[in-house]
Amino acid sequence: MSEHGQITDEGVARLRARIGVAEPHPMPPFYTVPTADTFRNVATAYGDDNPLWCDPEYGAKTRWGSPIAPPVLVGGDTLIGEDEVDKVAPEHRDLMKGDPLRGVHAFYAASAREWWAPLYPMRRTFRRNALVAALDKPSEFAERAIHEWTAQVFRDESGSLLSGQYRNMIRTERSKARERKKYDAVELRPYTDEQIAEIEAQYGREGARGSEPRWWEDVSEGDEVGPMVKGPLTVTDMVCWHSGMGMGLYGVKPLRLGYQNRTRIPRFFHRDELNVPDVMQRVHWDSEFARRSGNPTTFDYGRMRETWLVHLCTDWMGDDAWLWKLDCEFRRFNYVGDTQWLRGTITRKFLASGDRPAVDIELSATNQRGEETTPGHATILLPSRKLGAVRLPDPPGGATDLQGALLAISAEFTRQ
Repeated sequence: MSEHGQITDEGVARLRARIGVAEPHPMPPFYTVPTADTFRNVATAYGDDNPLWCDPEYGAKTRWGSPIAPPVLVGGDTLIGEDEVDKVAPEHRDLMKGDPLRGVHAFYAASAREWWAPLYPMRRTFRRNALVAALDKPSEFAERAIHEWTAQVFRDESGSLLSGQYRNMIRTERSKARERKKYDAVELRPYTDEQIAEIEAQYGREGARGSEPRWWEDVSEGDEVGPMVKGPLTVTDMVCWHSGMGMGLYGVKPLRLGYQNRTRIPRFFHRDELNVPDVMQRVHWDSEFARRSGNPTTFDYGRMRETWLVHLCTDWMGDDAWLWKLDCEFRRFNYVGDTQWLRGTITRKFLASGDRPAVDIELSATNQRGEETTPGHATILLPSRKLGAVRLPDPPGGATDLQGALLAISAEFTRQ
């Protein structure tokens, strides 16, 4: 076992022994039988009004024959997926106890997702969760870092494999990570009326491409995607986010249910100025709590910006295309009052898997100070006049069940 707060070879070896071992998710899904209303509520939470997600009459006229879930829902930490594995297998219980890197600092650094099939309304979904990689990497801010990749993979009740979602927690030794400050002082300035008018004019120009196909033959490397604007970020945006997305991994709840949660995870609760215990998650809507955490004011969730990049892609590509892959890194905070400008550039036009017309897109979210907060990449399958309608991608390794998908994903990470 690692010494407390230190990365040791023994601790890393114990962590790697867990790769591929399925375990229950810490929280039950927010939605068990998602409906078209679910699709609409989730899309609204990140500012998306695409009728493909929630209008039955519109969806029936598309190639999908029905509304389909926005990609954001098909995965999304705690959003969907009843656990296939409801407890750790007896032979793995000792292995899965505790944290092999106990006391080692962890921060959510990056996310990667892929989608293999659509989710239709009124279908139960299931998930399987496991560690898939523990990569030893040098760090800019610490001598040694472990990139701890966990995966959730999803299927519907028919057995159709839907998607994979991968989270990178970077583990660094606290004393070394504190030797340098990652962020300079952040200056929060009021907006002029002209700046607000510019943002609102951009909102007025935006909208989903919809039923007009984005033909593969009509796009070229170097073409721009967007822009799209998100902001200025408000606490109201955070409230709307939670109304569709739920309260996340810590199971935040009110009143008596909040008390029960506090008995379960007491260290997640801190006292406010009235000596009332409240969740540390309050940093996202309470500026005093945010300042206690070392930030100048409240800030978003990294996952919000990931969903915004998804929105940029789906607005651009149209109903007949398919968002296959998207990854991004969370490099800076997005503070309340910040505005993110989202853009993309087509960097590659190619045939994926030999016969699927596709494009790779370099993505970016940049704030009003000119700082890139969230770089990323996407791969989109497009319809072709010559080659026909989009053919959905195969799950990793041609997997036919969730455990097979986890093992294939782990093998892909090992090759990195």
